[in-house]
Amino acid sequence: MNEFTPYIHNQLNDILSSLPLFRPELCLGILFLLVLVTDLIFGKQSDWIVRILACGGLLFVLAADVAQYKVFSGYTVSSFFNNNLLLHHTAIVLKMIIDAAAVIILLYMPWDVSLQSHPKGLSDAYTVIVASVLGMHLMVMSGTWLTIFLSVEMVSLASYLLVAYRSENSFSAEASLKYVLFGLASSAVMLYGISLFYGFTGTLALFDPKMVANLQQVSNSLSIGLAIVFILAGLGFKLSLVPLHFWVPDVYQGAATPVTAFLSTLPKIAAFGMLINFLTPFITSVGFITIFDFRLALSVAAIITLVAGNFAAIWQQNVKRMLAYSSIGHTGFGLMAIVTFSGQGITALNFYLAVYAIANIAALGLVSFFANAANAHTLNDYRGLGIKYPVASVSFVILVVSLTGLPVSAGFNAKLLVFSSVYSTYQQNHNIVLLLLLITGALTTVVSLFYYIKVPLNLFLKKPEDHQEGKPVSVSLVVFCALSAFVVLFLGLFPNFLAKFL
Repeated sequence: MNEFTPYIHNQLNDILSSLPLFRPELCLGILFLLVLVTDLIFGKQSDWIVRILACGGLLFVLAADVAQYKVFSGYTVSSFFNNNLLLHHTAIVLKMIIDAAAVIILLYMPWDVSLQSHPKGLSDAYTVIVASVLGMHLMVMSGTWLTIFLSVEMVSLASYLLVAYRSENSFSAEASLKYVLFGLASSAVMLYGISLFYGFTGTLALFDPKMVANLQQVSNSLSIGLAIVFILAGLGFKLSLVPLHFWVPDVYQGAATPVTAFLSTLPKIAAFGMLINFLTPFITSVGFITIFDFRLALSVAAIITLVAGNFAAIWQQNVKRMLAYSSIGHTGFGLMAIVTFSGQGITALNFYLAVYAIANIAALGLVSFFANAANAHTLNDYRGLGIKYPVASVSFVILVVSLTGLPVSAGFNAKLLVFSSVYSTYQQNHNIVLLLLLITGALTTVVSLFYYIKVPLNLFLKKPEDHQEGKPVSVSLVVFCALSAFVVLFLGLFPNFLAKFL
């Protein structure tokens, strides 16, 4: 027993020294317990209490992230909890984006009439979202295969619960079942890839020098490539990369619209953070490209995702389904920034994800608004509604302009940063794959205009129809979407207001 005493002492010291770096996550854990207990005490009448508590708590967590942001700048990296978690500038920025977007989602949820009228209430959904945010924090800080898998599963379970929240809706139930089955399959594939990696390297730590060194000593490079493909497949499912996107249209359409806003932004941002951690030890290792060319593999995936997502969106009539396919295309743009393997690319990615989260959540908020106000779900249902609801309609136009990437919008600046980072890397190494990425990104941006323009076309230029009378509209939802449209325009004119913090 005495021989274990120094080991136990060192482990305790490591845990105690790690706690200050884990402050935002400790706050999230406490917040989750408070929200859960409040829901249990007050029952169905606790919705507004739980909502206020969750939003206030997440703002407190965001403040803790800002405190960490001031300490970690540049390329400073700290590992803690026995190298299981990593803290660096990019992880903190992504945590801040996730927390801010989570607050917006929590505010938005009761403004969707179909979800707000749910007999179970919304307090359970608020609790699940807080728990999922904790999982996303762990995703962007994961430093070992163990934390990667556990954090992914934590977020996956929360996502399954949210998609199935409207269990009385048959379409929603079908979508949740499909999501669970595909999610379990992707987790199994990812776990198999992780087990292969552990067998090859003998370590769980991503940044252990032995990991890449031992991989390079494996005689069969095909086995290593297979393990990497399996792990990328698990991450690709979260990112909705083609061909792992097949669950997205049905799940996004079947879930409640605020849940669709959640799925299309927060888990995707966290998955990009995890992908950065996964790639870093390989791209910083000289000679590993001879075993597996990450740039080529991810560039091909980005090109296919850009083409498939944007072209499939053209044929959609249901607005939620159209935005689902467009989100696949936006994933391709995020991957474009990743494959630069540069600090400029990561900055572009952070800006892109922040702007995309604002515009996409607000656009889906307006989908809720028109569904509430006029029972409008398809593009044809939107005919003439621009005259009847001018503020909401103009806001929608501004948001789709940003999602398209047209000038004088934040989306234009975001795509410009991504293109600039890819072109800068291309100038350095003249990799033909990067040139193909640039051409594909430009062409698919033009393609996206063909389906995004259908929104203003139907709102303002098509003849009005006799719309069904919907339910009372939420003024708060209109104000939120109008403010989001203003932010999109403001960041289009003054991008440095946000970019300097990323």
